[in-house]
Amino acid sequence: MNERLQVGVVYYPEQWDSAKWEADVKRMKEAGVTVVRLAEFAWCRMEPAPGQYALEWLDEVIDLFAKHDIAVILCTPTNTPPRWLTDQHPDVLPIHANGATNHAGVRGHRCLNSHSLKHYAAAIINQLASRYGKHPAVIGWQIDNEFGMQDCHCPQCNASFRQWLIDKYETISQLNEQWGTIVWSGEYSDWQQVTVPYGGSRFQNPSYLLDFTRFQWDTTESFLTEQIKLIRQYSKQQFITHNFHTYPQRLNLHQLGRVLDVASFDYYPNTAPHKQATGSYSGALALDVTRGIKRKNFYIMEQLSGAPGCWFPTWRAPYPGFIRAFAWQAIAKGADKVLHFRWRSAAAGAEQFWQGLIDPSDVPGRRFQEFSQFAQEVNRLSPKLINTTFQHQAAILISHENMEAMRIQHQSNGFDYYENIKDYHRALTKLGIGCDVIEVGALLDQYKLVIAPSLYVLDAETANRLEQFAHAGGTVLTTFRSGVKLINNQHIQAMLPGYLQQSSGIYVEEYDAIGQDVVHIRDEAGETYTCSAWCDIVSLQGAEAIAWYEDEFYSGTAAVTCNRVGNGKVYYAATHPEERYLRKLLTRLAEEQHIAYHAGLPAGVQIIERFNDSNKYLFILNLSREKVVIPLDHPGYSLLNEAAREAELELAPYQLDIIEVPLKNV
Repeated sequence: MNERLQVGVVYYPEQWDSAKWEADVKRMKEAGVTVVRLAEFAWCRMEPAPGQYALEWLDEVIDLFAKHDIAVILCTPTNTPPRWLTDQHPDVLPIHANGATNHAGVRGHRCLNSHSLKHYAAAIINQLASRYGKHPAVIGWQIDNEFGMQDCHCPQCNASFRQWLIDKYETISQLNEQWGTIVWSGEYSDWQQVTVPYGGSRFQNPSYLLDFTRFQWDTTESFLTEQIKLIRQYSKQQFITHNFHTYPQRLNLHQLGRVLDVASFDYYPNTAPHKQATGSYSGALALDVTRGIKRKNFYIMEQLSGAPGCWFPTWRAPYPGFIRAFAWQAIAKGADKVLHFRWRSAAAGAEQFWQGLIDPSDVPGRRFQEFSQFAQEVNRLSPKLINTTFQHQAAILISHENMEAMRIQHQSNGFDYYENIKDYHRALTKLGIGCDVIEVGALLDQYKLVIAPSLYVLDAETANRLEQFAHAGGTVLTTFRSGVKLINNQHIQAMLPGYLQQSSGIYVEEYDAIGQDVVHIRDEAGETYTCSAWCDIVSLQGAEAIAWYEDEFYSGTAAVTCNRVGNGKVYYAATHPEERYLRKLLTRLAEEQHIAYHAGLPAGVQIIERFNDSNKYLFILNLSREKVVIPLDHPGYSLLNEAAREAELELAPYQLDIIEVPLKNV
C-alpha cells in the first residue's frame, strides 16, 4: 500500500554548476516536490575511466534532497554507455540489418546481448546498489531508459538467436516445420545456416520474423532481470520500475512488466490545437495500457512540462491549464507518482529545446506556477485519494503478438491494430465507461463486457476462455481478422474466424480488404454509417445480423452479428465502423449488461471513477479549449474547491474538479 501520492521532477545535477544545486532543491521543496529522479544518463560522470568510480558528487546531491525531505529514484545508467566503453569494446554498439553500426553520440547505443556491456553494466550497478541500496532517501530504481526494439544484427545477437532457437525447437526439422521453410526452397539442413534476418527484407518468412521478435523480447527481459538481481543483493525494500514510452510499442510490455514491481510511463500529450479532438483520448488509452501492464497503479516517470522540440520542430506552447489538467488525468487513471520532465530546460546538448518547468534563464514563469499548483493540490488531497481503486466492468484485450504479426504482414492499406483499439477505447471514454486494457491471457472474472479486436494470432485455449466467459453471462465483442493465424504465425487451415467459429456463430466466406475505401452499413433502425479497413463476408451459422452492408457485391449480407452463448452473447464486427456506430453499439452492450454510462458528454470531457469503502470520487476533466457544463447524477463535495456541488458543474478550458460522493447517496 502506498502512503501518499507524490509529485516530482526529473533532475540532471551533473549538467549544472554545483553552486546551483541547493537553490534548486529549496525551490523544488517550496513548489511542492516530494520526489526526484536522478542519474539516468550520467555513467561517464560516475565512472570516468574503466573501474575508476566517482560518486561523491551523487552523494552530495542525494544528501541535499534528504535534508529537504525529498525522496530519490535512482536510475541505472546503461542507456548511455560512456565513450571509453564503446571505444575500447566496440561490440557494445548495435549493428543494423544492413551492416551499419549504431555509433555513440545518441542514447540507446548499446546491444543488450553484448558481453562487454553486461560486464561493465554489472560493475557500475554493483557500485550504485551497494552504496545506495539502503539509503533512507532512495525509495526506488528505474532500470535503463525507454526500452525499444533494437533489431540488432551483431555477431553476438546472431549466436544468441541461434541458441534461442535450438532451445525452443531442439531439432532443425522441427524448426523447418514450424516456420514452413519449404516455401521458396528455404529449408535448413544445419543450425549454422540459421541467422538473424540480415538485409531487412520485407519478403522474409513471417514465422521466422515473429520468432526474431520473441527472441528480442526475451533478450530485453533477461537484460532487465539481470539488473534487478544485482540491485536486490543490496536492496529488498526499494521498488524497481522501468519507464515505457510512445505507444504502441513493439516490445511485449506485459512480459517485461512481470519482473517489475511497478510499471511506469513517459507521458507527453500533444499540445497542438488540431490534436484536441483525439489527443486526450489517445492519452487516456496510453494510461490504461500502462495500468494494465501489471493490473495495478503505476508511475509517470516523465510528464510534459512544456513544448517538446529538439530533433523535430518545437510543439505549440501548452494552453493555460494544459499541464495541470493532463497531470491530473494521469493521477485519475492510476498514477501514484507523477514526475515532470524536466526541472530546467537543458542549456547544452541535443535536448536544449525540450522545455522543462523553468527555462535556462532560471526565471520561473507560467509553466512553473501551474506545476506548483498541481503539486500542492496533490499533496493536500493525497490522504483522500491514495489507495482508492477502480471498479471497471469493461475490458479491452490487447496482444503484442497480434500487433507484431500484423506489422510483419500488413492486412490492408490504412488498417492498424492499435489505431482500431484506440477507436473502441475512445468510444467507451466518450460514454464515460471506464475500462481496463489488459493482455489477452489475463483473467476476466471481474468483467461483464470484453472487447477483443482482431485476435489475429489465436490459440484454442484463448478462444475457449472467451467462450466460457460468454457462457457464464458475459458479453464478448470481437472483430474481423480474428482466428487467422496459429501461434507459429502460419495460417489456420480452417474457415475463419478459426477457433472462434463456434462461439461467434458465423464463418467467413471471403473478405474484401477495402483499406481506406469506404462502404456503408445499415443497422436495425435503418440508420446508415460508414466503415473502412476491412469487410468480412460472413455466413450465419446460428448468429443473428444486427447490421448489414449497403454497398458492393455483398450488399445485404451481415456486417455485425450477435450469437447467444449460454447465458451471454458474442458479437462479431465484420468491418470497422465509424465512431458514431461504435458508440451506439457499445451503448447497447452497456445497457444489456447494466453498465452505467454517461450519454452526451461534451467533446474532450472525461469522467473517471475511483472508489474506497465509503466514497466514490469523480474526476471530471475538461481536456478541451471550450467551456463546458456537465450535469451531475448525484450531489457531492468538490475536493479541489472545497465546496458543495449540486446539479451541474461548469468547467473552463483545461479545468477539472474532483467530486466526492458518499456511496450511500449513489
